Amino acid sequence: MNGEGDTRYAKVPRPPGASRYGWFVAVVIFLALAYITINTSRTHPQSSTGVKSGNRMPPFAVPLALSALDGDANIATKPNQKGAGRHPACQLRGPRILNICQLYERGPVALAFFATRGAQCETELDRLQDLQRSFPTIGMAAVAIRGDRDDVRRDVRRHGWRFPVGYDHDGVLANLYGVAVCPQITLADRGGRVVKNLIVARQTQGLALRRELRALARRAE
Repeated sequence: MNGEGDTRYAKVPRPPGASRYGWFVAVVIFLALAYITINTSRTHPQSSTGVKSGNRMPPFAVPLALSALDGDANIATKPNQKGAGRHPACQLRGPRILNICQLYERGPVALAFFATRGAQCETELDRLQDLQRSFPTIGMAAVAIRGDRDDVRRDVRRHGWRFPVGYDHDGVLANLYGVAVCPQITLADRGGRVVKNLIVARQTQGLALRRELRALARRAE
C-alpha cells in the first residue's frame, strides 16, 4: 500500500563526504544482512546445537505416544497464541500429556529427542532407561519427532521404556529445541535452565552419559 505513511521506498540520505557508489554498495550490503537475519530468526529459533546453556527450556505439551490423545504440540507462552496454542503450554497437564514444565518443576531433567527406525536413537533411550534407577532425582523423558505413531508405540513397548515418551507428529519441537542430529539429549536444572546439550554419539555412550547425569544430579544437591 502506498501513501503518506508508507516508508518502504523512502530515500536513505547519503552521509556527507560519501561517494554515490560507495554509499549505494553499503546500503545494499545492509539490506542483504537484514534480510538474512530476519529470515534466519523466523525459521531457526534455536541453533542446530540445541537450546543455549543458561536459557530456559521452551515450554511445550505433547500427547504421550501410548495414549489415545491426538493433537499438535502446544508451544504457547500466553493465551490465544494462534497456531502455538489456545492456552499456555505449561497449563496443559494430565495423564495423557508430556508437559516439560511439569517435569522441570520437580527437579533436573534429561530430555531425549529421537526418530523412529533409528538404531542409534533407540540405543540412546535404552541407555537412559538403564540409568534411570541410578538417578531417581532426574526426570527422564523422550520425544519422538514425526514418524508413524504406531511405530513409536511399538518401539516403546518393545524396548520397555518406562519414562514418559511424547509424540510430536508435525516436528515443531525439532526447530524449537534445535534438534539436528540423533541422538540428542538436553540436560537442565530444576526450573528448566539448560545445562548442556549432548549431541555427539560419544557423549551419550554408557560411561560418558553416566558422568553427565551424575554431574547434573550433584548440581541439585
